[in-house]
Amino acid sequence: MIRVCVVDDQTLVRQGIRSLLGLAEGVEVVAEAEDGRSAVAVIRAHAPDVVLLDLRMPGRDGIGALEDLRELGIDVPVLVLTTFDDDELVLGALRAGARGYLLKDVTLEQLVGAVRTLADGGTLVRPAITERLLRTVREGGAPEPLGEDVSAPVEKLTGREVEVLRLLAGGYTNREIADALFLAEGTVKNHVSAVLLKLGTRDRTRAVLRALHHGLLD
Repeated sequence: MIRVCVVDDQTLVRQGIRSLLGLAEGVEVVAEAEDGRSAVAVIRAHAPDVVLLDLRMPGRDGIGALEDLRELGIDVPVLVLTTFDDDELVLGALRAGARGYLLKDVTLEQLVGAVRTLADGGTLVRPAITERLLRTVREGGAPEPLGEDVSAPVEKLTGREVEVLRLLAGGYTNREIADALFLAEGTVKNHVSAVLLKLGTRDRTRAVLRALHHGLLD
């Protein structure tokens, strides 16, 4: 069972998401919060497998909550779910540690798929978002994950590792990468671990951002 926490300042939205996810097999909403500050307390108390997080909330917003979780060392997969398709919000959320980003107009099937992807250790950085990040880099606004040393060198990736990294940037899971490259899933996991190590990052989203920063995906 995938245990989910829903964070949104609108009660009807939280109730709606809870009702919808209740229709999905193997997914359960175990906690709710109405702002970023209460979200951190709820996440610490319930230890969910995935957090669905709105960004624009009164008081402590979603990005603030992500920063607080990071400072506390709470490494929980966070899927940003918002009505705003804004480049700055995307960058801010990803830099602060979000592992996925979806708009609230997604279908139940897409939402459940995203929850399962994050619960399985994947990310959901959609190709369209990756293109915007690339454009930002080309325009001189190279994103760098929060809390990471911009000057820290990265090790050279092998050709296969670059292929894996490009698929990570597209939001592919290990299984999907394995299918795309005709590799065993265990082999893909080893490549992903090597990519994270060489880029000096702790998760896939930060790996994609650092790769963009260093021009590895341009």
